[in-house]
Amino acid sequence: MSSPNVPIPTTERRSPVLLVVGMSLVYLLGIGGIIAGVLVAGGDGKGSSSAAAASSTVEITLSEFSITGNLTVPAGKVVLNVSNKGTVEHNLTFVSSGKATKNLGAGTTQTLDLGELKPGSYPIECSIAGHKDAGMKATLTVTEPGASGDAATATTAADHVMTSEEAMAVDEKMMAQMKTFATDAVKTEGAGNTPLEPTIGADGAKEFTVTAEVTKWEVEPGKIVDAWTYNGQVPGPWIKVNLGDKVRLKVVNKLVMSTDLHLHGIHTPNSFDGVSPYTQQMIMPDTDFTYEFVADKPAVGMYHAHMHGEEAVPNGMFGVFQIGDVPLPAGRTVSGVKIPNDVKIVQELPMVLNDAGTIGFSLNGKSFPSTAPVVVNKDDWFEVHYFNEGLQNHPMHMHGFPQLIIAKDGIPLDQPYWADTILIGPGERYTVLVQATDLGTWVWHCHILNHVEMKDRLFGMATAVVVQDPTAA
Repeated sequence: MSSPNVPIPTTERRSPVLLVVGMSLVYLLGIGGIIAGVLVAGGDGKGSSSAAAASSTVEITLSEFSITGNLTVPAGKVVLNVSNKGTVEHNLTFVSSGKATKNLGAGTTQTLDLGELKPGSYPIECSIAGHKDAGMKATLTVTEPGASGDAATATTAADHVMTSEEAMAVDEKMMAQMKTFATDAVKTEGAGNTPLEPTIGADGAKEFTVTAEVTKWEVEPGKIVDAWTYNGQVPGPWIKVNLGDKVRLKVVNKLVMSTDLHLHGIHTPNSFDGVSPYTQQMIMPDTDFTYEFVADKPAVGMYHAHMHGEEAVPNGMFGVFQIGDVPLPAGRTVSGVKIPNDVKIVQELPMVLNDAGTIGFSLNGKSFPSTAPVVVNKDDWFEVHYFNEGLQNHPMHMHGFPQLIIAKDGIPLDQPYWADTILIGPGERYTVLVQATDLGTWVWHCHILNHVEMKDRLFGMATAVVVQDPTAA
């Protein structure tokens, strides 16, 4: 092959006729391109006004807790330029398609190309748990091209400056809702953590059956969701056995998809660890599988789906599994406080935390005001086992009384300690003792405040300890 810098021999040069024809085609194509450009530009040769109108870049600002910006645009290609002007991470999700920015740190920006949008109303929101409920939701309105209001700016309700009359109405609404707590008005269908009694097998084993299925579940009055449940409840049945018991746990699958069951924090043989396909085959729909083990170590554990866990667990497929009791630090002095030698526990309470899925922010499967309060007499001691089955940390704060942490993940602490706020991460368990030393209703809640409060009501991860006077008539 000849080098590109070497002249082509005369015998290989193109015919003059071919060169003329080629130049004529180039000339004609050039004229055609100019004519086409004029036609597309509407005849003025200055560019396409219709193309410009069909593409919009929208400036969106995220902050605590609002979405603001130009939320009305003409139909066509829409690109969001999303900036986080807040102090914590936020994101923006286009609900219709699921397109979303990454979680944006304070002061960062990302573009989100939504593609071609037809006229209509499209919800947008921050999908970080709790942020939508705190006000980070809005509607992107897409109008017909050229319609009035294309450049309108909209904001979320969180940015509206209330009048004194509006503020008073919000206060009254919140007070009315809070006063319904623990009354008949806020009772809901269904209760979780129902103790599950075993049947006794021929060999003395304690046998339990839980059925996985999707059922209706009332999280708070009027909020009924399709929950993924064990035995139709959230949390699933509370299973408690004694140290040394032989256990058989049968899982019946009534879901439309396969499942398994992991005993989180419970010592089992590897073959019953509940992680398909490594330790077992999937439990197919309309089949069952039985887990067998000896309860050879004390435990405060959980059971939940492992397969499809990202959907099943937030939506309700979790429960408490306990082996024996956590030893009490009776007779010990912790930070100057003497625990009685004969300390008596009047109530043992599992409290399962959730923050996602159809259940959402909840305590034991319920959202305030349908979260059950703890009712005790003055000076009673009660025991709480916290379980975090959610996707984020929750600092659980009890008003009025410090909590004595006696076990972490079911393991007794050599050095128990007092705290009024306990940070509980996903998968963690804490066991605490509380003495109700003062009369009254004491609030008990997650201290990430948008997990418990909206502008006009409480919700989610809030309940109370009600301390009564046993001598009162």
